[in-house]
Amino acid sequence: METTLTETHKASPEAPLLSQSEDAKALSDFIQSILDENSAQDVIEIDVQGKSSIADYMLVASGRSNRHVSALSDYVLRGLKEQGFKSLGIEGQESGDWVLIDIGDVILHIFRPEVRLFYNLEKIWSVPLPQSLQDMQDPQPV
Repeated sequence: METTLTETHKASPEAPLLSQSEDAKALSDFIQSILDENSAQDVIEIDVQGKSSIADYMLVASGRSNRHVSALSDYVLRGLKEQGFKSLGIEGQESGDWVLIDIGDVILHIFRPEVRLFYNLEKIWSVPLPQSLQDMQDPQPV
């Protein structure tokens, strides 16, 4: 799936100018396609428009291991740089437990499943955890 991102400050005669919200949604979809292509798990998109002034969308995803979390962040960063995004805020890439990438209108969190359960960002935004994480959280019957 090829997604073309349009920056709101660049207008061309052949492409209509997208609203900031449409631009943010296109960016979110683009990032989700990269995550999907690289086997990210339990990807959710949280629409925080009107609830937060820092972003329009928050993406939360899981990687299978520290190495997978780091690799996912590398793939996303590479894809964003190819699209012309240069100043990105990145935290946590060294440890690989939790990587945060701030792309402006979209904030991406990539966790190892255990770390994602611990912080449970979904609860803050009143979004249910994906079923596979709920299964990890609930004690198994004996």
